[in-house]
Amino acid sequence: MTLLAIDFSSVAVKTGQFILSFSILVVLHELGHFIPAKLFKCRVEKFYLFFNPWFSLFKVQKGETEYGIGWIPFGGFVKIAGMIDESMDKEQLSLPPQDYEFRSKPAWQRLIIMTGGVIVNVILAIVIFIGITSYWGEEYLPAKNLKYGVSTDSLAKSVGIRDGDNILSIDNKPVENFSTITSEIILKDAKTLQVQRGNENLTINLPSTLLKELVKENKNQIPFVDVRLPAVVDSVMKTAIIMNGSLSKGDTLIALNNHYFTYYNELVVLREQYKDSMVDVKLLHGKDTVVARCLLKNGLIGFLPVSPYKMFGTVVKRYSFSESIAVGTRRCKETLERYVTGLKQIFTGKVSANDSLGSVISIGNTFPSVWDWERFWTLTGVFSIILAFMNILPIPALDGGHALFTIVEMITGRKPSDKFMEYAQIVGMVLLLSLMAYALGLDFWRLLK
Repeated sequence: MTLLAIDFSSVAVKTGQFILSFSILVVLHELGHFIPAKLFKCRVEKFYLFFNPWFSLFKVQKGETEYGIGWIPFGGFVKIAGMIDESMDKEQLSLPPQDYEFRSKPAWQRLIIMTGGVIVNVILAIVIFIGITSYWGEEYLPAKNLKYGVSTDSLAKSVGIRDGDNILSIDNKPVENFSTITSEIILKDAKTLQVQRGNENLTINLPSTLLKELVKENKNQIPFVDVRLPAVVDSVMKTAIIMNGSLSKGDTLIALNNHYFTYYNELVVLREQYKDSMVDVKLLHGKDTVVARCLLKNGLIGFLPVSPYKMFGTVVKRYSFSESIAVGTRRCKETLERYVTGLKQIFTGKVSANDSLGSVISIGNTFPSVWDWERFWTLTGVFSIILAFMNILPIPALDGGHALFTIVEMITGRKPSDKFMEYAQIVGMVLLLSLMAYALGLDFWRLLK
């Protein structure tokens, strides 16, 4: 990828969604620490969205607390007096404990303060999924509706799937929602696919090497299998350069310079041969066959095809609010289970960490290039439950690490020394910053490839 190939308008939309989503998550997470800290009469010195080394984009003092926005969009923080955190304020800890300090509070109060952010993120994720289910319901494209079967990439072809196959089941479990096929293969570490090819039903044995390759493709947003459909025009873009003739809604493209094709995926391959060239586009306009002469700027004709959702029809499930509570909670639980399964696959070596890890660049790239509120809230719910899980891990510098030390104190009756907590915080921060730097480096490497 080069800078010239980047669609900056798309990047701006993705970035805007990312910043809004993570601002919501971070502010509410930090409120989960802030509110119980204030209830237990701790002094909260700072409440920040994003990190602010050296300077802040915005700050204002309200009472004893400085509220602000930092310039590094990697998270946020609340600075509670008497707590060993990322600020590493050693001067305060060298003085005798004060009644308003975190370290002077009972262990049970400190535990609530430390786990408050995680609890808020879990509740937020559940509320978001309930809201999505109640407002939008569930809409999906049934795999059985694919009239022309699937189109395949080189990886799918290498394991035995062919263009036109209909995927019936994964490890003999029927496929209902077409869009879940790739994720089901990855998360279930599937061994077989059952497909219909013409009038014959076949079982395809998947190689053990597929999982790593599939994760790599998924990271790069390359579809393993896609919907095969004719190249029918849904709308013509303003960027289309048509010298003679015309393209209209409902036209079906069938040839470029007399190279005939039947399906849209074939057109995608063929048009690369005529990149930035004038071509004769043959199409069906009603019952007539006509020709339009077009410039394929950057290999694109300049139209949006009819979506598979519109062409083949979808199933829409609507739920009452009371029904949405159970369905939304289940979706939240399934999201967490998928994430944990993915982590297990990394640690067991089934997939490569290099192909799975990503920084804020990868996270931002998961948002769509056009503003879609359903997708936005779905991703926000997903990231909220992931943020909760990651923060509760018993790693020093994370909420879970602080909570673990507090639980040990409650069981043994012995409080870790401030010096021990200081060293533990340093070790945890080094680990986390190293992981963040590594993930960021991987993303930059992917961009430069």
